[in-house]
Amino acid sequence: MSIYRLSRFRELQHAAGMDYVAIMPGANLIYFTGIHVHLSERPILALFPADRALKPVLFAPEFEVGKCKTGPVPIDWQIYAYPDGADLAELFARAARELGLDGKTIGMEPNQMRMLEASLLTRAAPNARLVPADHLVAELRMIKDADEVARIRRAVSVPERVLAEAVPQIKPGMTELEVAGLMMRVSLNQNMREMASFPLVQTGLSAAFPHAFAGGRTVQKGDLIVIDFGAVVDDYGSDITRTIAVGEPSDEMKHIYHLVREANEAGRAAVRPGVTCEDIDHAARAVIEKAGYGKYFIHRTGHGLGLEGHEPPYIVKGNKTVLQPGMIFTIEPGIYIEGKGGVRIEDDVLVTKDGGESLTTFTRDLLVV
Repeated sequence: MSIYRLSRFRELQHAAGMDYVAIMPGANLIYFTGIHVHLSERPILALFPADRALKPVLFAPEFEVGKCKTGPVPIDWQIYAYPDGADLAELFARAARELGLDGKTIGMEPNQMRMLEASLLTRAAPNARLVPADHLVAELRMIKDADEVARIRRAVSVPERVLAEAVPQIKPGMTELEVAGLMMRVSLNQNMREMASFPLVQTGLSAAFPHAFAGGRTVQKGDLIVIDFGAVVDDYGSDITRTIAVGEPSDEMKHIYHLVREANEAGRAAVRPGVTCEDIDHAARAVIEKAGYGKYFIHRTGHGLGLEGHEPPYIVKGNKTVLQPGMIFTIEPGIYIEGKGGVRIEDDVLVTKDGGESLTTFTRDLLVV
């Protein structure tokens, strides 16, 4: 499948007038090649040409070359390997001469390309034109194939099992960090080898801040606890948020909870091919705004899921990207009131040919422990 991805990518970059696209270690390199290498002081960079007659180019330390050459996707690389201590400026200059990079248009990843690699390229080919290529990669990665969907389904199943086991064990007197530790211990018991991120656990007043980290605050009776986490399975991730109550919450917080659940349902119900990302945002947001809490819904309705926890498409006002079957994104409306607390309910949704399917199925009823 990655050979098809590379072929399709060549077509897109050719149409966009990009002679090469530079890909750094990370999600895009995994998507096209299956190669896992990490960023370090030793630069690793792939250059994918639009011209089918040219080989993809790889800059890598000598000790990483074997891994890259025997990666899961059979690629005939033109390799520029270097030992530790090598003159990298000279290596890139030689490559630029041999490849004729000067004067070429080179696409880059705005959120991944470091100054280290960018400066090596621009010094070696001062007349090269660096342009953003993230939209080309996004066009491919937004539409998940059957294998990617299956991996995300497996990633979704793990945190749902963790929630089912861990939630009944949450008690008043535990700190947010202890609740997060509980989630991690149960995750290990479920053979969850990689978490999408450290669990966000926010209780009481701290729940009014969407991305506050777990701290030493003690869970008290009447608190709502926002728990946000996910798993990574075979490189693909999930992301789920549920808000639970420790003892009976106040009537206002119950009301807010039910509004958020209704907004979540409205967003999921609006998913179908042909509508836009901003349509989904509007469907969820309208519920909260109609109830008078619009100013407390302070973030977008969702984000894409896949090799990265946050990737296109983004479910936000102004995004006119049209939904297509195979897209997967979150729907996670929330209400956050400083001094009172917050609520968020997050699901992972797949666009199907007939509508939308929620891959997350854990109950959205208010659980009281």
